[in-house]
Amino acid sequence: MIHIAWVWMLLCLPLPWLMQRLLPAVTPPSTALFLPFATAIGAEQAELSYQPARWLRVLLLIIWLLLIAAAIRPQWLGEAESVPTTGRRLMLAVDVSGSMQTPDMADDASRLQVVQHVASQFIKARHGDQVGLILFGTQPYLQAPLTMDLDTVDTFLQEAMIGVAGTETAIGDAIGLAIKRIKNDSQNRDKGKMVLILLTDGASNAGMMPPLEAAKLAADNGLRIYTIGVGAAAESGFFGSAGNTDLDEDTLKGIAQVTGGEYFRASDARALQDVYAKIDQLEPAAGTAQWYRPRTELFHWPLGLALLLSIPTLLLLRGRS
Repeated sequence: MIHIAWVWMLLCLPLPWLMQRLLPAVTPPSTALFLPFATAIGAEQAELSYQPARWLRVLLLIIWLLLIAAAIRPQWLGEAESVPTTGRRLMLAVDVSGSMQTPDMADDASRLQVVQHVASQFIKARHGDQVGLILFGTQPYLQAPLTMDLDTVDTFLQEAMIGVAGTETAIGDAIGLAIKRIKNDSQNRDKGKMVLILLTDGASNAGMMPPLEAAKLAADNGLRIYTIGVGAAAESGFFGSAGNTDLDEDTLKGIAQVTGGEYFRASDARALQDVYAKIDQLEPAAGTAQWYRPRTELFHWPLGLALLLSIPTLLLLRGRS
């Protein structure tokens, strides 16, 4: 669409007319020459002598209008484009071990399906942040590096499958992979806070790095970790124990405490939503996306046309002199 940057320049449009009306007429510097044969000139020749003056006025008017059109700075506004904003660097580490297929958080949905649904809403709301995704089981895998393409991160999370990283749980190695990604992204160290949200339903029983040692290393590298334990609350009854009895809450609390984060317990889908809402409050997103319209200056077109028309105008002026 066309946009006018300097509309106020239109005030100059009547300037030639005002000058003609207000300024006195130019008087000849000497006495006019009397031509006794002037009356012999026919009406047809007089009309022909008037034509150059008419075309000259038209050309001067067009040139003035073109100059005004250039002075108001017409611009073409392109389609709105989003402006990348710099916020937090936030990595999600999601447990995809075998126990995540247990359907004890919402109807017949598995724990992973509940996490995928709730975490999807959390990811899509992180406007202005860089978000990454780690899937871990026996081994951790970087599924999505830190990026502002939130839709892609969400897609990778929805495509996650139980057991794709092994059936056991390597919490320490997952933290270690997050630390490695932060070090590799050291050029952006000052562009936002570094946060890891680690979600699991069990205890660390695999991997090379002990969880608490990994947490100390994370704290040294400025990585704050929020831990989430999922699964139905453990209950003891006549027929034995029910719910999630494998969760190592003490370790998860220790990881959060060492790194300056916080531990949350989510026994159902509603509780998990509340957990992510609480993390949103503790680590607010950078804000809504900002937009701008690219501008292309168009003033050179009327200005160039005015310069081209000035050539015949000068020729007419020289012919009248």
